[in-house]
Amino acid sequence: MQGKIVKGIAGFYYVHVADNNSIYECKAKGIFRKDNKKPLVGDDVELDVLDEENKIGNIISLLPRRSELIRPAVANVDQALVIFAIKKPQPNFNLLDRFLIMMEQQQLPTIICFNKLDIDEDGQGEEYRTIYEKCGYKTLLVSAKGGSGVTELKSMLAGKTTTVAGPSGVGKSSLVNCFQDNTVMETGSISDKIDRGKHTTRHTELIAVAEDTYILDTPGFSSLGMFGMEKEDLAFFYPEFAEHEQYCKFAGCAHMAEPVCGVKDAVEEGTIPKLRYENYRQLYEELKAEKKY
Repeated sequence: MQGKIVKGIAGFYYVHVADNNSIYECKAKGIFRKDNKKPLVGDDVELDVLDEENKIGNIISLLPRRSELIRPAVANVDQALVIFAIKKPQPNFNLLDRFLIMMEQQQLPTIICFNKLDIDEDGQGEEYRTIYEKCGYKTLLVSAKGGSGVTELKSMLAGKTTTVAGPSGVGKSSLVNCFQDNTVMETGSISDKIDRGKHTTRHTELIAVAEDTYILDTPGFSSLGMFGMEKEDLAFFYPEFAEHEQYCKFAGCAHMAEPVCGVKDAVEEGTIPKLRYENYRQLYEELKAEKKY
């Protein structure tokens, strides 16, 4: 029988088997420790069922991984979805850019979602969408409350495993609830199995929201480090800079204080969004300061 690990805690792995829409509580065979292989949330596995009634089994092999994330440690993620509110709270664009850089470092495509379109009387959401689409990112405006844009977003998640992140207060939980199709996933019974007794600690967990469609809730999204990046590498993670760097006077231009800089010219002309460039400057200075200590 094949399934996907949706949660791992205290040596137990909870495996979702789509064929019968069940969660099996499994231990991993000792062979993995001998081979120095550790099962990860997101791994596709083969399991032996020991007790069908109580859904108990053993993981006997790990299937090949398509990808592996470092933070959070999870396998076979296809893309990231980052959710911010258009307002209430106002978006922290520096935090958004940090997340985009972190996902680029892990070579993971990212969808940006601005929620609370239903209270966007000033049309700010359209302005935000224009900024990030200009930088090459898929960007959606949605309303979890009103349902606007949710169908399009669900289609972008279909058949994929997506890591979902966003600061508190942006309506992430409401939006995640919009994705779930209870005819596919009996959320109550599965939650009971995973969360009972000693297994209630908050851990990385995949949620099956439709057939072959999983989302990974990413906790702890209030501040993000830069993974030990060198300041000289930061510009590579601003894809909109690339086409303008040929007009910089100096090779390896940092786009900061240099006198002739194609990137700064593009900011002045409005080709590169000023908001993105200001975040770049802040992050560059932060990385520069880190290296002094």
